[in-house]
Order: sequence, then structure tokens, then C-alpha cells
Amino acid sequence: MPVKKIGITALVPPELIFSCGVTPFDVNNVIPASRKYPGNKLCAWTAIWKDMLVKKEIEVDSLVVVAGGDCHNALVDGQKAAMSGIPTHFFFYPFDGDPEYLGSQLHRLSLFLGGIKSPEKFKEIGELKKQGQLLDKKRCSGKLSSSEAFRILISFSDLAGDLAGFSMIISDLQEKDIEVRNRVALIGVPPIFHDFHETAQSLDLQIVFDELPYEFIRHGGSNIQEIAVNYCGYTFARPLEFRIDFLKNELKRRRVDGVIHYTQFACHHMLEDEVLREKLDYPMLTIQGDLPGNTPQQVKLRLEAFREMLDRQ
Repeated sequence: MPVKKIGITALVPPELIFSCGVTPFDVNNVIPASRKYPGNKLCAWTAIWKDMLVKKEIEVDSLVVVAGGDCHNALVDGQKAAMSGIPTHFFFYPFDGDPEYLGSQLHRLSLFLGGIKSPEKFKEIGELKKQGQLLDKKRCSGKLSSSEAFRILISFSDLAGDLAGFSMIISDLQEKDIEVRNRVALIGVPPIFHDFHETAQSLDLQIVFDELPYEFIRHGGSNIQEIAVNYCGYTFARPLEFRIDFLKNELKRRRVDGVIHYTQFACHHMLEDEVLREKLDYPMLTIQGDLPGNTPQQVKLRLEAFREMLDRQ
């Protein structure tokens, strides 16, 4: 019997999904290379995966919509996908970080997925996330390119649906010696431009921190209770002040020279830019994207100007 594929719209603990004997599939990860242009949208991310699910261009057996957490548009587009006949579960993170509430959400999710059948997956994924954290350190120390690191880190949301295969992909990465001059943090949601990291790298901007993908590798647990406590620290689902405190520590630890804040058109995270600029004491470039594809020329020019400004410091 084939393993059921569970679509996820944002970070849902993959430890729990795999332990229930099913496979997660992050519907966001196909979008940057999709070149899809939805006719009716606010955010292209949610509109595209909604259209692809409804038109069955993405085939899933059921869908888990993160309705309380880092994405508000997903709540409506998730309901539209559910109305097309896809069995759908709505998952909520606690804004106040209450582990009991998150534990109840995880138990409800477990029931939706059919219950825990393979508890050994908790430990297996924990070991993979240790590899991911080592990969992140290598990128930060110039032993791995930012584009290669991002490609792997962003896939930790669903571990490419194949734990053994994903482990081999990580193991096959070759260390390099990269001169890291302009150390940049990329905060906000990941860019919808599929070549953004390669573009920044070509302009001598070395991204040493990807905020959201780092969330994918730093949380875990060996059972539902541990996951509930650990994932309550998921910064995108918490108050902005909580997230800023975390960012300050990470940016200092990684010795960044500047910050790129990527915002997506019609995303509520755009409203955070003013506060982030006020609270984070670094040169900051804010970029807004809309539709998937190559990094636009005007964005390249702004990245180049930002690099020149960092060079002068």
C-alpha cells in the first residue's frame, strides 16, 4: 500500500507526521520554480498552492493548514482547497507559547493522521536535524555556499518526504573554502525568487543566516510532549518582541554586517518592517516580491547598491 502524502502549508512538526506512518509534502517548496501566475490572489504563495491543489496539479491525500501561526492568508486559501474535496485539518500554534495548548493541537493532528505507528521516526529525524545544524554552521564559517545550504535547509520542512534519501543528499555535500566578506542575514519569509541566493552570492553578499529555514532545524523532540514544549519557541507564531529578541542573539552570534528583510506582497509580515528596522541595529535592505521567477533586475540593482554600502563601512 502506498504511503499517504500529507500536504502542509507551513511548519508542521515533521516528526509527528512521519511517526504516524504518512509523508509530509510542503506545498510551498514547489512555488518558486513553478512560474504560476494566479488570476485571483493576495499572496502569490498561498494562491498558487491553492490553485495547484484544486486543479490536482499537486496530488495529496489530505491537507494540514497552519491557520494559527505564521501565515494569515493560508486560513482562507486553505478553506478554498478544503471546499474542493480535500480532507483538511486546521492546525493552530499558541500565540502565548502555551505548551499545553500546543500539545492538544498535536494530539488532534495525530488523530487526524491515524495515530502514531512508527515512534522511532522521532529519533531518526532528530539525528537528521543535527546534520542540518552542522550544515548551517559550515555555511556560516565559509565551508558551504549559501545557495547550497539554503536548498537543503528549506527542505527540512518536510525532509523531501524521504528520510534516507534526504540524509544521503546532505552527506553528498562537498565542503569548500569560500571567502565570506559581506556577512548578511536574510530575515522574513523566504524569497519567492528561485535564484535569490545565487544572485546575492554573485554580488558578493554571503547569506549566513536564513531566518525561517533555521526554524525548521532547531525544533524537535522524542514524543508529543517534548515537541509541544520545543515548538512553542517557533518565533513566527509568537509575538514580534519574542522574535526580535531571538534575532538579536542570532545576528550577533553570526557576526553579520547587514540584514536583508524580504517581504511578500499582501503579507501581514510587511507591517513588521518598521519595527524590525527600529529594533535591529544593522544596515537593512527591505525587498518586496510578488510572483515567482528569476530575481528581477531592479532587485539585483538594489542588492548591488547594498553591497557597495557595506563595502564602504
